Amino acid sequence: METARPVHPDLGGFMRTVTKIVRFRRQTKRGTVTGTGTGVGVVAEDGSIAKVKFPELFDDASLPSQPDCVEDDEKKHNLQLQQQLHREAVESLLAKLFASVSAVKAAYAQLQIAQSPYDPDTIQSADQVVVSELKELSQLKHSYFQRQDGRDHPRHPSARDAQLLAELQEQRNLIKAFQITAKKMESDLQHKDTSIILLQQQLSESEKLNRSVEGRLHPDRSLQVPDGLHLSALNPAHLLAVLRYTVKSIRSFAKLMAREMERAGWDLAAAAASIGLDDPPYGKAEHRAFAFESYVCRVIFSDFHQHGFGLCNHAASNPLPDRQSFFREFAELKSAEVEQILHSGSAFREFCGAKYLVMVHPRMEESFFGNLDHRALVGSGEGFPETEFFVGFAEMARRVWVLHRLFFSFEPGAGASIFQVRRGCRFSEVYMESVVDARVAYGSGEGSPVVGFTVVPGFKLGKTVVQCKVYPVAAVMRPGTASIV
Repeated sequence: METARPVHPDLGGFMRTVTKIVRFRRQTKRGTVTGTGTGVGVVAEDGSIAKVKFPELFDDASLPSQPDCVEDDEKKHNLQLQQQLHREAVESLLAKLFASVSAVKAAYAQLQIAQSPYDPDTIQSADQVVVSELKELSQLKHSYFQRQDGRDHPRHPSARDAQLLAELQEQRNLIKAFQITAKKMESDLQHKDTSIILLQQQLSESEKLNRSVEGRLHPDRSLQVPDGLHLSALNPAHLLAVLRYTVKSIRSFAKLMAREMERAGWDLAAAAASIGLDDPPYGKAEHRAFAFESYVCRVIFSDFHQHGFGLCNHAASNPLPDRQSFFREFAELKSAEVEQILHSGSAFREFCGAKYLVMVHPRMEESFFGNLDHRALVGSGEGFPETEFFVGFAEMARRVWVLHRLFFSFEPGAGASIFQVRRGCRFSEVYMESVVDARVAYGSGEGSPVVGFTVVPGFKLGKTVVQCKVYPVAAVMRPGTASIV
């Protein structure tokens, strides 16, 4: 019994089909396809070949192949490389452009500085830099247009380095421009400092001239004390200068008070006697002014030796100031306006009001002005009169206050003191100065002159004595007595 064999399809038909497929693939590679060109043969399930239709635009170029993909990647890479090189070239061009502009800016700044003072070498150097950079800009322009036209597409490997060098050069040019600007500002600053010094000198000269003119117009208003005086440089000469300055205002106010007495119909001889001074001898009516000066000094210099000048309220509310505080107040008030000080609420305000109420008696004020408005306003503390009489008194008080501040600015060990001479004491040229001529003082009387009364007190600083001003009279010596003629 034979074994059953499987049924095979026709072997010849199978081989024919394989042959057709191989032939078709070969024709496809050569660009030819069997059929009408719009389709290819495909083996069906029954072994027959069927024609498949393709789109009309489909050709052999549309069929993907491995070499074509590699070529596309290569083109894409080349395009990216060209774009990168172009970008680097543009960045390098811009960096060079900015570097040239900064160089021109620095050269222009240098050119400006070289104009004043005129520096021909610097001007020529800056001009050469400007010309060189303009040429560089022209070359950059031509290079840019050539690249735009496609005539020059250099693939320089150091474009990035050129860009960095250009940026570095730009920073150097900027630093140079800043240095030139800083140098110019320093020069301007020195010029302004010089101008300030010159203006300060002119101001100082103008102030000196102004003080000189004011001194000639108003001899009693100028204080001959340096403005830049320091505490360590104090000496008795400064105290003497301020004392003379003060005495002028005392004399001026005494004359003003005597004039008001005359207007009010007073008997000046009786007035001199009423304040404790006999009418001056020798028949000199003008000597009565010394009696009034003596009265003013006696009141205004009262308590001068005390730090607080006898002001109870001020001493109670303020601790004992040191010499630096006294000197600082002296420097502030020696040139200040009296109206400004009176409205500042300082201790001088209290001093001025207190001294006025003591010096000007109510009956005296009423006879001068017909009322007591001055006294009422000063006593209320709400303000001060603005009349000529009170302004003259306030200016005198200000100068005495300034003298007091300077007096206590000296070292405590200097032995600073104020003194006056009692009536009837022998006249001494060491401690006293006569306010009248010696021949008038001695007269025809016998014996040495004696003190009639002290006009202005004296001061002593260590071994230095500032003489007090006295009115001397001749004394007639009798056994055991001395009388004043």
